[in-house]
Order: sequence, then structure tokens, then C-alpha cells
Amino acid sequence: MAISKQERSFIVAFGQRLAALRKERGLTQVQLADLLDTSQQTVTAYENGTRRVPITTLPLLAETLGTSIEELIGGEAKRSAKRGPSPKIQQQLERVSQLPRARQRMVSEVLDSLLAQAR
Repeated sequence: MAISKQERSFIVAFGQRLAALRKERGLTQVQLADLLDTSQQTVTAYENGTRRVPITTLPLLAETLGTSIEELIGGEAKRSAKRGPSPKIQQQLERVSQLPRARQRMVSEVLDSLLAQAR
């Protein structure tokens, strides 16, 4: 089924927004693909506008990139005033929370030390 010029333009613009948001968040295509449980080639196709993002993927994609579905599809950004951790840091924190308590304390001490040195 052929798509209209308007639809093609929308898909290409969506891909450009997706790539820009991914880069702003410091994610590679491979990292985003892992977070979406898909392949790097699929993310490339989304960003190049050669493949449509399934509508069922939009909520996860928006959450992963810390944005709204509206911003992803080209609407006005509706970000909260409070800024949360980047997706990579959030993913690391979730993995740390699954470690045994002793290892969690060790990671916490290392972070405290690094943050104290950065002041």
C-alpha cells in the first residue's frame, strides 16, 4: 500500500526527532535497541524513516527517552519541571538495586567518594 507525501514527510520527521532525542540522552542506537528489546537495524530504520514505529511501541519509546508521546510525534513538549536521571543511569541504578545488600553498600560508597571528589 502506497503512502501519501504527507505520511512520508511525517515518518521522516518522526525519525529525525527520534534520533535527536536519543542523542540528547546520550544513547547509542544499540543501547536504545536493547532498551526497546529490538535490533539496532530496526532503530536505524525508524530514524531514517524507512520503517514505521508500531503504535504499541510509542509509550515505551517515550518513557525510555524521558519525553511524551506528543513530543515524539511532533506536538508540544510536556516535560515536567523535575529532571530525572538519564535512561542509562536509571538502568544502572535498577541493576544495582538487584545486587546483594553488601554490594549495594560498596557501590554507594564508591559513588559517595566520587561525588565528594567532584565538589
